[in-house]
Amino acid sequence: MAHRILIVGGGFGGLYAARTLERVLPALSARVTLVNDTNFMLYTPLLPGACGGTLEPRHVVVPLRQRLRETEIRTARVTGADPGAGVVRIEEDDGRSQELGYDQLVVALGSTSRALPIPGLVEHGIGFKTLAEAIALRNRMLQCLERAEAAEHSSERSCYLTWVFVGAGYAGVEGLAELQNYAASVLELYPRSRQHGMRWILVEARDRIMPEVRRSLSDFAANELHGRGVEIRTHTSVERLTARSVTLSDGEQVPTRTVAWTAGVKPVRAIAHLGLPLTAGGRIETDAQLRVSGVDGVWAVGDAAAVPDPARPGEPCPPTAQHAIRQGRLVARNIACELGAGGRVRPFRYKTLGVFVDLGRHEAVAETAGVRWRGFPAWFLARTYHMLLMPGLSRRARLVIDWTSDLLFRREAAEVGQIGHPQELDGGRLELPPEALSG
Repeated sequence: MAHRILIVGGGFGGLYAARTLERVLPALSARVTLVNDTNFMLYTPLLPGACGGTLEPRHVVVPLRQRLRETEIRTARVTGADPGAGVVRIEEDDGRSQELGYDQLVVALGSTSRALPIPGLVEHGIGFKTLAEAIALRNRMLQCLERAEAAEHSSERSCYLTWVFVGAGYAGVEGLAELQNYAASVLELYPRSRQHGMRWILVEARDRIMPEVRRSLSDFAANELHGRGVEIRTHTSVERLTARSVTLSDGEQVPTRTVAWTAGVKPVRAIAHLGLPLTAGGRIETDAQLRVSGVDGVWAVGDAAAVPDPARPGEPCPPTAQHAIRQGRLVARNIACELGAGGRVRPFRYKTLGVFVDLGRHEAVAETAGVRWRGFPAWFLARTYHMLLMPGLSRRARLVIDWTSDLLFRREAAEVGQIGHPQELDGGRLELPPEALSG
């Protein structure tokens, strides 16, 4: 009888685990099933490009069925599990629930935005973790430009032309840089707004932006942003949000209609309902071989797992795509060893080889094998790295075409928020109920 291998989560860890299992295990010896809430993997490092209009949104995702030809794909949400019984509970879009049995389980559910108990944050902040959030942020910017152009008073125009990013890690810095670059490229189409000018604010609670990289690279990125007119507020946090303003810890109340929240991530909610041991930070406890502590037949990888970091003894691996990819490949080979494919179960030994922070406008900072890069060379390295890491030759070609088009042509200024929300036949807004998609 074929072994049942269940992978929950279709991000970097889940996709690369399934791809590797397809290569290392004979098709007749194992049945691999992957459960994900969408039918694609989001290439998260390219999310700022989709937000800033340099990349077509469809080109920063990888359709799972195109990359996994021997894996069964189930589009559903994970709601819970019973490790003792060897089952995972899922819920499909039409509300139907089901239990899936397994012999080996890989948990790769990833992470979500970490929201703090700040008044108004959930109601008025916009995350920057999903493709929908990235496109919503771009649409919000264009809507604000349209409304600023129609505003009669300067004070009202200021509110629409001020954008605040909270959190100055990779996501916050790259997201702000790409969106600010996009806004600058279309601003000439809005004469009133161009004359008034834009205001961009980057808020960070720590003492500098991008603490993940060396200070020299962080300072270079800060100087580049300062040169574009971006205000960087370190040692500053957010006290309150409303629909029209954000109050900072230094007492300033900034009139704005857009606050992007990029201040960290946390494991998805489903992790707490799987019956697995968790760390104080909510991640799944694993050993160096990626096994879940004290639970037979269960493994965990990626942002959801507290895999010991070889580079920082006593600390878990950072939630990066680099680590998730290597963990996905290793967990597949370790499972194959457990199922008798030969070899031995190995520990996770990967150490970060480099970091890339794309600032747009041919500017970036990078560090590879101890060598630091700035400016255009770093920008070229960053895009080359992501192009090579993108699965599939056709998807790599699409990235190159998009980037080349951005060099040659002006970016589009169309606000496409109505995509996916068709009107009713009588002119109202049509929302498809879940039962319309059921069998």
